[in-house]
Amino acid sequence: MAKIKTKTHSGAKKRFKMTASGKVKYQKTNKRHRLTQKDTKRKRVARTVGIADSTNAPALKKLMPYL
Repeated sequence: MAKIKTKTHSGAKKRFKMTASGKVKYQKTNKRHRLTQKDTKRKRVARTVGIADSTNAPALKKLMPYL
């Protein structure tokens, strides 16, 4: 009997990546348009990579079983 493969959630694979240690990382918001009127601190904070909270990480890993 063939093993059934789980599909990766297409929305999650576009938005999240896995780190080498198994954490889920994502890009923060507010860095796409109308940047001239946003505060410099707000843009600088948005540059950094966000790490998903430990309570949400298991659900995100279930959406992306092969990443």
